[in-house]
This record gives sequence, structure tokens and C-alpha cells, in this order.
Amino acid sequence: MPADTNPAGDVFGGWLMSQMDLAAGNLAARASQGRGATVAVEAMQFLRPVKVGDEVTIYASLCAAGRSSMRIHVDVWSRSRFDNDSQKVTDADFVFVALDEFGQPRGLDEI
Repeated sequence: MPADTNPAGDVFGGWLMSQMDLAAGNLAARASQGRGATVAVEAMQFLRPVKVGDEVTIYASLCAAGRSSMRIHVDVWSRSRFDNDSQKVTDADFVFVALDEFGQPRGLDEI
């Protein structure tokens, strides 16, 4: 939406990063069967701008799981509303930790 853009008409990187965090969090919740929290975002680089009206597609994949942590890789692609081809916009690795009902780290096998 226009409120999510900078003066040049490109979507704010922070808005895009929040969408990535939501996608990674969804996968983390499914993988841990519970609540989780983002503890790190690594190696994010914006490759091209996203314009208002572009279709944005976000893919998340579980790369590694430790005792309580999960590394989730997120790729973002955009497609102009009048094009057939998508272009990669950014990617990053998100690290999540599974949390118990008190907000403390818990093992992934503790459901």
C-alpha cells in the first residue's frame, strides 16, 4: 500500500522484512508445534526494489533444527502486475527458538 512506501515509491525494506518474519514464524510454529520467537536474522541483502502493486511471494524452508532452535531460510520474489516472470528480491536466514507457555526456551521434542 502507498503508506508502506518510501518517497521513491518503493516498498519499505522493513515492511518486507516483517512479512518474511511472519512467513518464517508460521513455519517455526508448525515445526515446533508451538510458540516461538525470532532471535536472529542473518545475511539479508535487498537485490531489487518492490513497487506498489507488485505481487510478492515468500517461500520459507527449514534448514536446520537444534535442541530448541530452528534456522529457516526465506526467499522473496516479486512480479510486476503486468509481467509473467518473477524476480528474486531478497533472502535471509531467520533463527527461531521454541518457547514454552512461560516464554522460556524449550526443546523441540517437548510438546
